[in-house]
Amino acid sequence: MTDLTPRRAAMSPTPQALPYPQVRPRAGFSGFPSPAEDYEERALDLNERLVKNPAATFFMQVEGDSMIDYQVGDGDTLVVDRALEPLPGHIVVALVDGEVVVKRYEQHHGRPQLCSGNPRYAPIPLSDRDCQIWGVVRAVIHEYPV
Repeated sequence: MTDLTPRRAAMSPTPQALPYPQVRPRAGFSGFPSPAEDYEERALDLNERLVKNPAATFFMQVEGDSMIDYQVGDGDTLVVDRALEPLPGHIVVALVDGEVVVKRYEQHHGRPQLCSGNPRYAPIPLSDRDCQIWGVVRAVIHEYPV
């Protein structure tokens, strides 16, 4: 079972840019390039990178192991976009029979179903279930313990 806790995406009025060196390989025939030329300094704003529709985006934290084969693990944070139309193959957050789940949206013989990324969990056919798709997962944030 995967339990998720929703949180609204907080958009900062000013970008929170962090250093983001861009490695640029150079090929040339006239001597050796300076090592300093291999790095072009840029800034990376995670809001700009991960949140494409701020008014329709929220974060959720995952509990459980049902999506481990899709690199979504216990404790990961999902960036979920409600503005996207779910297509087969998308990972979605859905409310199924009153339970919030994260699954992969699929079509099997023309019928929609939600599939886990762990063989221990059976697919959830949606034909006779109360289901609301909350949004499509745009990104998964995994933190390593330090």
